[in-house]
This record gives sequence, C-alpha cells and structure tokens, in this order.
Amino acid sequence: MDAVRTAFEEVPREGFLPRRARRRAGHDGPLDIGHGQTNSQPRTVEDMLRLLDVRRGQRVLDVGSGSGWTTALLAHLVGPEGRVLGVERVHDLAMTGAANVAATGQSWATVHLAGPGVLGLPDQAPYDRILVSAEADALPDALVEQLAEGGRMVIPVRGRMLLVERTADGVTTSEHGRYRFVPLVE
Repeated sequence: MDAVRTAFEEVPREGFLPRRARRRAGHDGPLDIGHGQTNSQPRTVEDMLRLLDVRRGQRVLDVGSGSGWTTALLAHLVGPEGRVLGVERVHDLAMTGAANVAATGQSWATVHLAGPGVLGLPDQAPYDRILVSAEADALPDALVEQLAEGGRMVIPVRGRMLLVERTADGVTTSEHGRYRFVPLVE
C-alpha cells in the first residue's frame, strides 16, 4: 500500500482551492490561492511528502500551510494517533486553511496564524517531521531547533530541496533536486 498515493486520493486538491481555480485542480502546476501565494504543484508535494517519510502517530509541523491542503495530506498520513500543526503567515489564508482542514473531519490537524517574527510554532516543539512549503534564503536555525532527535525536515533553500535530519550526533543535510517556491517570510 502506498500511503502517499492513498492520501492524495482521500484528500483531493479541489477542496482546497478557491472556486475560480477548482476546475484546474488536476493541473500539475502551482495554482493561485490569492495574496501572492500558491497551492503547490501536486508532483512537487508528492516528492516532498515521500522525502519527509511521515509515519502514523508522528507530530508534524506544516510551515506555509496556505489553503490547508498539505496539512490535510499530512493529517491523513499520521492518522488520528498523530498531530499536525499548520502555520500560515497570511491571516485570510490561515482562516481559509483552518476551515478547509476542519471540513475534512481530521480533528488531529489544525492551522494557526503565525506570530509576528516567529518562524514555526516553537512553543509546541519538538516535531518528528517539518514540511516547509516556501523557499528560504538560508536554512533557518529556528526551524532546525524545533526538530526532534530522529526527526526530518524538508525545505526548499535557494532553489534546492533539502532534507534535514537530526540525530544524536547533530544535524545533516542532503540535496534532492531543484524547485521553485514563493519566498519564506520570517
């Protein structure tokens, strides 16, 4: 059984798009969700989720949750014994994302408005997995610090997709292709 493929089937993109964009839900490209933000290309989201290697029961932080689609996909992957916290900087998107995620009935997933000058949700850390759907100029220490030992973070940095892994010996990073994202706002 392919958990990521099943998540895509169970959490269709269409329900997380503005009405004007829903007819294009099957398009394998980013779609505008307003406020200069996009709902990421499905193939890119799939690549990121596979790299993140989310397991049932884990605690996951979804940075740049936008319309809530990735938060809902992550919630499907962790199941009700897990927890997913989405965080979004744009107020209107955070409210829309929260409503969209709530509509899935996955009560173990929520979307929060990011605090000014705060990256992630440090007061809820540590996280087993962190997904970042916005491009950073440099690897943000503030997010690395929120990663639990044995944890993984997937984040685009200057066009390169990075996998960040925290072990008892420290933090390692590896590159996994080139991608384009909207900028990460700290």
